[in-house]
Amino acid sequence: MYWRLLLLTSLVTVVSTVRLRSDQPTKDWWEHAGFYQIYPRSFKDSDQDGIGDLNGITEKLPYLKDIGMRGFWLSPMYKSPMADFGYDISDFRDIQPEYVTMDNFRRQVAEAKRLGLKVILDYVPNHSSDEHEWFLKSAQRVAGYEDYYVWRDGKPNPDDPSKPLPPNNWLSGFRGSAWQWNDERKQFYYHLFTAKQPDLNFRNPKVVEEMKEILRFWLDLGVDGFRIDSVGCMFEVLPDENGDFPDEPLSGTTQDVEDFAYLEHIYTIDRPGNVEMVYEWRKLLENYRKEHGGDTRILMTESWSSLDIIKPYFRDIRGNEGAQMPFNFRLITELNATSTAYHFKNVIDSWMAIVDENHTANWVLGNHDRSRVGTRFGERRIDGMAMVELTLPGVSVTYQGDEIGMTDVDITWEQTVDPAGCNEGRENYAAKSRDPVRTPFQWDDSSLAGFTSGTNTWLPVGPNYLQVNVKVESSNPKSHLNIFKALMELRESDTFLYGDWRTIAFNEQVFVIVRDLPSSSTYITVVNLGNSVQIINGSQLVKYIPKALSYAIVDGLSSHNIGDSVNTGSIKLQPYEAFVLEAKRPADRMVRAVICDRWLNF
Repeated sequence: MYWRLLLLTSLVTVVSTVRLRSDQPTKDWWEHAGFYQIYPRSFKDSDQDGIGDLNGITEKLPYLKDIGMRGFWLSPMYKSPMADFGYDISDFRDIQPEYVTMDNFRRQVAEAKRLGLKVILDYVPNHSSDEHEWFLKSAQRVAGYEDYYVWRDGKPNPDDPSKPLPPNNWLSGFRGSAWQWNDERKQFYYHLFTAKQPDLNFRNPKVVEEMKEILRFWLDLGVDGFRIDSVGCMFEVLPDENGDFPDEPLSGTTQDVEDFAYLEHIYTIDRPGNVEMVYEWRKLLENYRKEHGGDTRILMTESWSSLDIIKPYFRDIRGNEGAQMPFNFRLITELNATSTAYHFKNVIDSWMAIVDENHTANWVLGNHDRSRVGTRFGERRIDGMAMVELTLPGVSVTYQGDEIGMTDVDITWEQTVDPAGCNEGRENYAAKSRDPVRTPFQWDDSSLAGFTSGTNTWLPVGPNYLQVNVKVESSNPKSHLNIFKALMELRESDTFLYGDWRTIAFNEQVFVIVRDLPSSSTYITVVNLGNSVQIINGSQLVKYIPKALSYAIVDGLSSHNIGDSVNTGSIKLQPYEAFVLEAKRPADRMVRAVICDRWLNF
């Protein structure tokens, strides 16, 4: 008994003077990282042509460091005819001239490494441009390239035998048939996206190896990982004995026969080969690290599918590891301005249910394809949504401009350039165009928001740039930008790195996230999603909570200040108010909690 008491006394002495962070599990660099998505065309223009470029990005890398980012993901900057603004790639190993040169990219990587920032590239394996050398050779049936793409004969056309009909009813995501006739080859090719983006044939081993070589090429240039575009689209169903593909069934959701939603895409989306390919790429990255050393290289995968489809992208039952970060888009697809606290809890908890203890959660609140946070949830909820995303466990991904509260910009039909909008026509373009979320980044209140020193921009600058910009917000302690920075800093504390989490729907309006660590403070994120005043009892949220809490972070319109205290039993929230509260655990309780943990595990 004496030796146990002696050990207990020793533990008290140690614990009372040391925060036991070293006892926590070691996290890899990416597991608690904040990543920033850069849409190169719209981030910063350095050469006055109104189009963002790599030198502009390099110039602004210190900004990413300043707001707490660990890495950044570059949307495609490869050589491209720009039919889909970079996602139609004509050379996977070169830089689009508008974005300058490969030497500029090398300088960008070097500057990023100097600043301690990781570089993630968009990897687009599903398709190339129809101007790519591979497609030109495939159309000519050059030996070795015949099957680089998905080619099929057409069906006889009884009305005009000289104009064959598409092989089946498959549709493009950009309207109309997914089959395009090629007059040179006298066959149709499959394109899930625009006709300028023919799908590569991943059932051809040569294509598989070619795309692996592209990964190795960019790894050799020092990149730290890849975001895999449209990962669920790479494989189509196997053709039948006649080489034909079956028609896809009708969805019953629309009568528009050219709308992608007209069909249920059981033969073209989420085929088993997609995830198997990701396992191969993960092995490639692991082997590259073994051969060359350095930090872990990571994979992010883009799939908008259901949770049961996404879960295997982490790992399968055989132990094959996939992406470190299968993107979690549920904050985008499942939540909006009408969502209740119960919706928030269900969406977040259901995602966490597929993330086992060996993997890490991630949270994506916006990107270049979906309406901005401030537009989707309402400008009054911008800070609250940042608090939700950045106080949850794991990795965050922020789309450029969301940290300063940029909103969708009204784009006229004449200004529209996105093919997703253009293909819909003047009457319906606004419903599908992604241009409103891709407008130039707002750096300051000078002409054209400081995006360029030229006289024009490829898309119009948002009209709110005089108030919503980095320069103005930097000097306002309660701006969206400074609240975002404070949240990013808070994420580096022990509680957020190692602590437990739980979500609470206090009622329909009030959503709560609790982050707790026995050896540190407890933090409580409280968000009023509705337009009425709410009063909650904090003692119902956390056991052994002190009688008073302090405001660690408050939203921009809150009347409270950081450091103010609030009675735990009566926490009042104004409409749409959000804040993070800190429950400081007394030193003696911290000691008891840690000793108890050590004693139970002794």
